[in-house]
Amino acid sequence: QLQLVESGGGLVQPGGSLRLSCAASGFTLDYYLIGWFRQAPGKEREGISCISRSGRNTNYTDSVKGRFTISRDNAKNTAYLQMNSLKLEDTAVYYCAAAVPPTSIQAMCAHARADYWGQGTQVTVSL
Repeated sequence: QLQLVESGGGLVQPGGSLRLSCAASGFTLDYYLIGWFRQAPGKEREGISCISRSGRNTNYTDSVKGRFTISRDNAKNTAYLQMNSLKLEDTAVYYCAAAVPPTSIQAMCAHARADYWGQGTQVTVSL
């Protein structure tokens, strides 16, 4: 069974950090683009960061630039999202997704183009 499983979410105070992981099972992640998305209550799903197959190319939505870092370890079949300087408005369910080329990382993030989705992990930033 092909699965993406996110972990690492939780409750954190503003200014804190979390590291999300996205582990793939049933398929080899290095063939795919990887993206992180989030959805807050009452809002549409938002693409926040995507990474190329090699990891050399990344993109970020403006609201997380300089605070979040996407990475991948193809040998471990896992992708990551390091989130620093968290803000109240970062509260959301975070999803990872995998997309088959030739989709670009820009298109993947802008249009939520993905072939596989994880189940999501809750991130809550609260005082």
